[in-house]
Amino acid sequence: MKNTLSAGISHLHSYQVPTDKTVPYVFKESDLFTAMPPVFATAFMVGLMEWACMEALRPHMEEGEISLGTNICVNHQAATPVGMEVQVEVVCTKVDGAKTTWQVTARDEKDLIGTGTHERFTINAEKFAGILRKKSGEG
Repeated sequence: MKNTLSAGISHLHSYQVPTDKTVPYVFKESDLFTAMPPVFATAFMVGLMEWACMEALRPHMEEGEISLGTNICVNHQAATPVGMEVQVEVVCTKVDGAKTTWQVTARDEKDLIGTGTHERFTINAEKFAGILRKKSGEG
């Protein structure tokens, strides 16, 4: 990671909720999920928060690096219908070597929908691929 990353950097990420990011699409194999109303799913909100942190990290990463989500603790406190825009604001609160900690806040056009913290770990992509190969018995 470049030395340009520091606590205090922020990023605002916007996303318009499509139908396939609603609760029935989380696990289409589950009748419990498919029977739920078509509102922005918690699972996809978490992914959107991760995406926002990844975008915030992007200009501070070296060639060949990726960042992995290692911890997330968020609440989801309001439903968002299809078509509404969600904005996620992320603020880096700590840089500890390859580990970064983020405050995450998501709002739709009407409400605060989620808040929490997220940690990411930056690693060389090839190194991570080697770890996966070894775990799967290929290496």
